[in-house]
Amino acid sequence: MLLDSTKFASTNRNDLWWVEPLATGLGFLCFVIYTTWAMFQAGHYYAAPYLSPLYSPTLMVDPTAAGSAPLGTAWFGAWPGWWPKFLPPSPAMLVLIGPLSFRLTCYYYRKFYYRSYFATPMACAVTALPRKDYKGETHLLLFQNIHRYTLYIAIGYIIILTYDVFQAFFKHGHFGFGVGTLVLYINVLLLSQYTFGCHAFRHLVGGRMDCFSCANGKEHLGYTLWQRFTHLNEHHMFWAWVSMIWVGFADFYVRMVSMGIWHDFNTWGH
Repeated sequence: MLLDSTKFASTNRNDLWWVEPLATGLGFLCFVIYTTWAMFQAGHYYAAPYLSPLYSPTLMVDPTAAGSAPLGTAWFGAWPGWWPKFLPPSPAMLVLIGPLSFRLTCYYYRKFYYRSYFATPMACAVTALPRKDYKGETHLLLFQNIHRYTLYIAIGYIIILTYDVFQAFFKHGHFGFGVGTLVLYINVLLLSQYTFGCHAFRHLVGGRMDCFSCANGKEHLGYTLWQRFTHLNEHHMFWAWVSMIWVGFADFYVRMVSMGIWHDFNTWGH
């Protein structure tokens, strides 16, 4: 049977090739819906000593909102009076653009959303959605190339979240730990695996060498680092998904504890 290259989704493949683009498209859509909802709540993102990763860092705080972080933790104090009334005073609105820009320009995420949402193509050896004057990534090339720069934002974000984990060991000045501490720790761990397995980071620590097989190439410190982080890069898709899912779960956990729906088992006794 000949392949009709003019017909959308035409292919000679007999496997369930459509499952992956459908599942990844729906999975990411669910994450976007949840994070958008959580962002607009503007409350219940803090349950001492736990701070939701979707709201970290708390640049500004509305102390009147239920479940908000203490005013003393805000980088720039209370929420300004000039903030538009139709937008909730949500710290998440000010911080999510950073990690989101890193993920949207990630090589793996490009692959999945081009396939799931733009069908260009949906899978290998499957006819893409017909387009006039299609130029691939060139229309978004400037935007996509900021990935190497958003890497530094992602690294800074991990440093901030690591500090949040440190804070999660102290409740009202008393050292201890709880389930929430573990949830936030795992969140940083998974995000680190995803970020430091990034192609851009591997290139950065690899010394930006184009030829490791050249003279003294394999003796270069960058080559050693490149090898180490290549192990993470080989499972980049896995880390991308589990870290994204856990970020959502970490926010959900803190939210449930803040609302009094879930009890956080901890060593503080309350």
